[in-house]
Amino acid sequence: MRPRMESPARLLPGALTAIQDLLKSTKRGGVPERTLELVHLRASQINGCGFCVHLGARDAKRAGESDERLWAVAAWREAPFFTDAERAALALAEAATRLSDQADPVPDEIWDAMAEHYDEKQIASITMMIAVTNLFNRLNVTTKQVAGTWG
Repeated sequence: MRPRMESPARLLPGALTAIQDLLKSTKRGGVPERTLELVHLRASQINGCGFCVHLGARDAKRAGESDERLWAVAAWREAPFFTDAERAALALAEAATRLSDQADPVPDEIWDAMAEHYDEKQIASITMMIAVTNLFNRLNVTTKQVAGTWG
């Protein structure tokens, strides 16, 4: 496998730094790093970004995530390994990633579940993680970045 080209984020001056700065601020929102990594992994699975799935699983392991939970992220609704707060974050990750799948992409029940478990700063952090992940997914899938070649 070979990428079509270098990542656009690496080719355009300042782009990668700007995205990484955004990611750093996302991680300062008071949400456990493991939760953010689960959100990243789930959005990347949905988008079929092998590069980000690999990187996300590796980063989640570094954050202390177990193999058992990582293996179950794609089927989190049926797996007993996740807290209610994590389930709310994973539901938001799915909804905000699949915006065109329904008329109301992020229904009130998903938002209300988030509000039960997180304050506004934490919701902002999770929402930003979903957005940054989707940005990376789109760059990497479009240019066919190869899993395991960066980071």
